[in-house]
Amino acid sequence: MPAPLQRIAITGSTGLIGSALVGHLRSEGHTVQRLVRRKASARDEIEWDPQAGTVDLASLTGVDAVIHLAGANVGDHRWTKKYRAQILNSRLLGTTTIATAVAEVKPKVFISASAIGYYGETGNRAVTETDRGGEDFLAAVCREWEAAADLAGDVRTIKVRTGLVLEPTGGALGRMLPLFRLGLGGKLGSGKQWWSWITLHDEIRAICHLLESNLSGPVNLTSPNPVTNQEFTAALARALHRPALFPVPGFALKAALGGFATEILGSKRVSPHALTESGFTFDYPHLMSALELLAQ
Repeated sequence: MPAPLQRIAITGSTGLIGSALVGHLRSEGHTVQRLVRRKASARDEIEWDPQAGTVDLASLTGVDAVIHLAGANVGDHRWTKKYRAQILNSRLLGTTTIATAVAEVKPKVFISASAIGYYGETGNRAVTETDRGGEDFLAAVCREWEAAADLAGDVRTIKVRTGLVLEPTGGALGRMLPLFRLGLGGKLGSGKQWWSWITLHDEIRAICHLLESNLSGPVNLTSPNPVTNQEFTAALARALHRPALFPVPGFALKAALGGFATEILGSKRVSPHALTESGFTFDYPHLMSALELLAQ
């Protein structure tokens, strides 16, 4: 195995995954430097400006790894034409900027965020990293996003295609918990669509595993046991000892969420083949045990 990493730079350090990752890496004794979009004011900060395409290369020089997690949240706003452009541009500009800097300073490894949205609609078909991408909006975004990461050149580059991250303080689970605790939850749409999920705990462990692995290219970060939405919502209700009697019809989701509803109603059955083949084992491979812990 490669020597343990010591100095790691991270973009998107205030997000759901980034903030947990920073804390974990520091607890393991690594030096973490956060890329910030303003003038650096602390010893652990490095200034960058994705809009201008600039990074403080002097401060970045000598890092062992760069982890790029920054990008506009796809679920925070209705997908107007303007916000679709923001989703794409935040990923292209940020990834182009940081990957170009990575090619210059040459760390041992570059990990760049992507998403299982790459695969588009998969129906009941299970997909792995070797399957082709989809044709919808997010699939197109992911293709361009991952292509921008290739600007890192000959630096070992990993594109982590993350699924639905389960964490009670944020993300989809954080939004669902209050309703389900009140007994107001239920399946979304038909409930037959596949949801490929991973706990935040295992997401962080997987990223750390990848830092010291020999993998490169796309890697799916999802549990080996995806479930249908109906199975997910039923398991969440059981974990909370509440009924799940209030299904939300697809047309209501579309009216409330616009284009993002296609991600909730769409099916993505994704397998973490590359990750498990590299020797990674999940602490929470099964949904029920994960939800019993997270829903406490």
